[in-house]
Amino acid sequence: MVKEECKALLDALSRVTACYRHMVLTIGGTSDSQNLREELKKTRQKAQELAVANRNKLTAVLKDKAVSKEDKAEFERLWVIFSTCMEILEIDMRRALELGQEFPLNVPKKHLIQTGMSGGTSGVAARAMSVQNMKYEADNNIDVVDLKDLENEINQVGEMMYEMEMKVNVPQWTVEAKQDPGAELKSTISVGASSIGMISVENKSFCDISKVLAGIIFSAVLIIAIVLAVCVVKLS
Repeated sequence: MVKEECKALLDALSRVTACYRHMVLTIGGTSDSQNLREELKKTRQKAQELAVANRNKLTAVLKDKAVSKEDKAEFERLWVIFSTCMEILEIDMRRALELGQEFPLNVPKKHLIQTGMSGGTSGVAARAMSVQNMKYEADNNIDVVDLKDLENEINQVGEMMYEMEMKVNVPQWTVEAKQDPGAELKSTISVGASSIGMISVENKSFCDISKVLAGIIFSAVLIIAIVLAVCVVKLS
């Protein structure tokens, strides 16, 4: 039961983190707006709430000495995935801060990037956070106020990551994967390898024929050159 709860929390964190990254990429674009900034704020706050829940649950389990060796290995794997999500979230929060400072909404003369994207992002945020309708009443200066909050939250995430490493020592290189890298692609690769092999054989035979033809043409040109040289010598 605990393992399933941890997986569910981690899955929710992964979805919200991915949603946040998707929206961060639209800052400064033609779809940027006060609503987007509000969605970003609520989404990252939701991600931080899920991060705290994940941290508390996994920390308690990994500190429990009664956990079996197999279960502990699984929880360590989930811990590594959780740490990766946190690193991605921190990177995207820093990116959101930089883009928000570069493209403030309260400066109308600042040109937005023509990304080709248009429309709102409420649907994406709603799907990630399991909310049917997301409506916001953003303040006119939300980008100014929110950037200050974002700086503080970035520091909080950094402190959380540091505390995680201090409380639970799970080096990523010590965690074994459940399957070999690219195992799900082996069947595709094996099928592709046979076709590639056929192509290589065809290419090899084609190259051999080309070499033969080139040799024949070179020999013919050489013979013609010799004949012409002999004729010139006789005529002179």
